Amino acid sequence: MRLFDLLIGALVLLGLAAISVFIQQREETDGAAYAVDGDTLDVAGARVRLAGIDAPELKQECVRDRRSWPCGEVARRVLEESLKGAVSCAGNGRDPYGRIVARCTVGGQDLADHMVREGLAVAYRGRDYAGSEAQAQAARRGIWAGSFQPPAEYRSDHPRTP
Repeated sequence: MRLFDLLIGALVLLGLAAISVFIQQREETDGAAYAVDGDTLDVAGARVRLAGIDAPELKQECVRDRRSWPCGEVARRVLEESLKGAVSCAGNGRDPYGRIVARCTVGGQDLADHMVREGLAVAYRGRDYAGSEAQAQAARRGIWAGSFQPPAEYRSDHPRTP
């Protein structure tokens, strides 16, 4: 019986340790914000990457009606326009650039979903926004109105310089 009690005690301690790690990784950030690019915010001084989407890079160009247009800058501008009010972000973990990866809302509106619905970001990893992406694509909104290089591919072709 003593061995069984020790085993149960060890399992409880392991469970508590796992919960502690999860709670420590959860980061909440609220406050005034501005758009750094189409999927990155500065919220009260903290860099936050919108979870579940990938927007064109700031200097990225897309093509519509055989003409180039600054889709990366347009994405940043549309995200900026949606930041009228306090931003609330809840994240778990950080990306390789040290940004908090989070779901963010303004007045109850999911900012990532808004960007995908506007056709200025693609659903990314986990496909949480696949339905919104399909709607934007069918309506030929934003990047779906012509051709574009997927943002991940663009980053691969244009690596950041330190």
